[in-house]
Amino acid sequence: MRKNHAILGCLALLCAVPAAGAADLHSADFTNIQRGRYLANAGDCISCHTAKGGKPYAGGYPVETPFGTLYSSNITPDVVTGIGNWSRDDFYRAMHEGRRKDGQYLYPACPYPWFTKMTREDVDDLKSYLDTLQPVRAIPPENDLIWPLGWREMVAGWNLLFFEPGTYAADPDKSTLWNRGAYLVQGPGHCAACHTPKNFLGGTDSDRALQGGDAGEGWFAPGLTGNHRDGLGGWSERDIIEYLKTGANPHTASTGPMTEVVMNSTRHLSDSDLQAVAAYLKDIPAHRAEKGDGDKDAATLDEQAMKRGKALYADQCMGCHMADGKGQAHAFPPLAGASSVQAPNAQTLIQVVLSGDYMADPPSLPTGLAMPAFDWKLGDQEIADVLTYVRNSWGNRAPAVDADTVADMRESVHEYGPRYKRLISRP
Repeated sequence: MRKNHAILGCLALLCAVPAAGAADLHSADFTNIQRGRYLANAGDCISCHTAKGGKPYAGGYPVETPFGTLYSSNITPDVVTGIGNWSRDDFYRAMHEGRRKDGQYLYPACPYPWFTKMTREDVDDLKSYLDTLQPVRAIPPENDLIWPLGWREMVAGWNLLFFEPGTYAADPDKSTLWNRGAYLVQGPGHCAACHTPKNFLGGTDSDRALQGGDAGEGWFAPGLTGNHRDGLGGWSERDIIEYLKTGANPHTASTGPMTEVVMNSTRHLSDSDLQAVAAYLKDIPAHRAEKGDGDKDAATLDEQAMKRGKALYADQCMGCHMADGKGQAHAFPPLAGASSVQAPNAQTLIQVVLSGDYMADPPSLPTGLAMPAFDWKLGDQEIADVLTYVRNSWGNRAPAVDADTVADMRESVHEYGPRYKRLISRP
């Protein structure tokens, strides 16, 4: 459930302006601060507001988009370059309405379309925690956006189309546990920012909520609905809890930005909140993709590509993932039946094969195992063939992978380098 790298987005948002007023730290007690720290973990604030090798929360993290490069803001309590001179009202306005202290619009990659659902108490506690951080004097690089997206005033139109401010309203027909899970997923967790399809303007398609979507920078986030093929239909609530706590379960292991989410966010959630998230997600019905789309895909597969892919799998993959695609428990994740393998978009698989990847390694499951990179070893057609085979074997059903798509991903990975920073927060 990764941060929003929305098309129009930019996390370079909270540029503070010196003004009268001081932080509200004196009015916050220890309990408020601890609750704020917990909420910062729940929202994974550290991942997007920390540049690789930079000071925590000091901003400068680059986000590559089709419209240019965007940089996250400094949210430490520095009074010149951070949010040290922001009042609680200023901060709440940013989280709830998407407006900075100076009144300028935030770009919608700041997940304010989801943070708006947070209660005033939670937002105040989050600000209380941020006020305790070490102030860092740091100015992020200027955004490099194509004309005319550098004009923040344009965000007003985007908001009219795609943003509806308002605190989460509990569903009286659902349990307290379910509502807590809904609040976490729809609010601070902002899961739909990555796991929901977006239009060409970066707005999420609410009619296809949590059916899988672009997680930014070449990653595809699988669906979270009850779909058995590319969702959570085959997972139990216990499976969901285990995955969010450790990054692995009997069905899969985390990759790319989701590894970062597990390490910096979800593993820090309480057992009761993980149970609430699981209860909410398991109540989401399957989306339409379960009705025969995979059979149609299988009917158009190239038989020769499948044969070539099978041979490549035996040579390159079988040692870890086994002949039946079931992997090895708590070591190498299964490919058979994996929703991420059967996702309609194969970007994540291609990127993992090209660049390699790491599993999450929290203290509760310190495996530290990695997938090696094959970009130096396999050509575009070979990667396309082996992934087509993996996506359509052992009961899997998914569209074939095209060599041109692999070539495009290879060029993109080469240009931008590793697609995510492996920032590990404190235990």
